[in-house]
Amino acid sequence: MSRQAIIGVIGAGSCDTAIETLAYRVGSGIAAQGGVLLCCGQGGVMQAACKGASEAGGMTIGLLPGTDKRSANPYVTIALPTGLNDARNVIIARSSDVLIAVGGQFGTLSEIAFGLKFGVSVIGLETWDVSQEILRATTPDEAVSLAFAQLQ
Repeated sequence: MSRQAIIGVIGAGSCDTAIETLAYRVGSGIAAQGGVLLCCGQGGVMQAACKGASEAGGMTIGLLPGTDKRSANPYVTIALPTGLNDARNVIIARSSDVLIAVGGQFGTLSEIAFGLKFGVSVIGLETWDVSQEILRATTPDEAVSLAFAQLQ
């Protein structure tokens, strides 16, 4: 039995419609490729990505900052409350086989940094330009393809 790839999707808790659309398509692509989507499980980029994955028949895991499972967005399959607030960013980066950053703010930046520190490939789509180690994608399809290529 082979293990499903865990693709972390990171981004801001609130975003504009353009970023939301990108995140939705990334989530849908992850599910279509048979991956499991891991995120913080709340709004913005994470909700859009979870919605895309869920509607494509995929599994989503929300690593929640607080202690209440009910704070997860409605598209999270498995809600894991941590009570760790921003410290959960380390767990998301460590637990992901690959990270896809869509847009983002300072929390996203910390997840990118932890991912790079831990040797996790980071795919960037309309996100921070802080390292040559971030693999750049210009479309959601390219981001998902790059993510799964890193698993080889």
